[in-house]
Amino acid sequence: MHKTTFVSRHKRTFAAAALLAAAALSLSACGSGDDGKSPVSVVSEESGQDKAATVLDQPFEKPDLVLTDTHGKKYDLRKETKGLPTLIYFGYTHCPDICPTTMSNIAVAKKALPKAEQDKLRVVFVTTDPGRDTPAELGKWLKGIDPHFVGLTGDFATIQAGARSLGISIEPAKKDKDGKIASVHGTQVFAFSPKTDKGYLLYGEDATVDDYTKDLPKIAEGATP
Repeated sequence: MHKTTFVSRHKRTFAAAALLAAAALSLSACGSGDDGKSPVSVVSEESGQDKAATVLDQPFEKPDLVLTDTHGKKYDLRKETKGLPTLIYFGYTHCPDICPTTMSNIAVAKKALPKAEQDKLRVVFVTTDPGRDTPAELGKWLKGIDPHFVGLTGDFATIQAGARSLGISIEPAKKDKDGKIASVHGTQVFAFSPKTDKGYLLYGEDATVDDYTKDLPKIAEGATP
C-alpha cells in the first residue's frame, strides 16, 4: 500500500520551476506496493486541518486535451466542459484500489446534489493505461460506478502531456515486481470552477465520501469549500 505525500497543510509557496521539477520526479503506483510519492501540484495552500481540499493560490489551466470518449467519439475537454463544474482524475480501470475508491466516493457524493446540479457536474476519468483501456472497457468500468462519468482514452503521449500540465507525472503501464501490469501516476483529483474554468482545488487519495459530499455544492457554484 502506498501513501500520497503532500506539502504540509501550513501555507507554503514554491517557485514554479521547483514545482514542475518535483512533479516530474514524484510518482505513485496504484496497487503496486510502491512507496513512491505523488507529484507535488501545490503552489500554495490555505487549507485548515479540517479540510480535505487544498486551495491553489495559482489555479491551473484546464488541460488542452482532445481524446476519445467511451462512445468512440472525439471529446474536446475544454470545449465540452466549458462553464461547468468539473472534476478531473487520471487513473486506470485495472487499478485494484485507489482509482475505483476515488471514483466511487465521488459518485456517492454526487447523488446528494440536487438533480439540476448533478446534470451540470462533469466528472472526467482520463486513463493512464490507454493500451488496455479502450473506449468499450472504459465504458463498462464506469457504468458500474456512474454511467454519466466521462471516460477518455487516446494516445499516451497526449495524455501524459495533459497530466503534466497539472503537475502530474504518469508513466507507461508496465509489470511490477509481482509480475502484474501497473500504471504509475499521481492520485489527485482537480476541481475546476464553472466561473473561470480554472483548477482551484486539489484532493488527495485520502479524501472521503463525506469530504466530497460537503464540498460538491460549493464546487458546483464555483465557490471555495
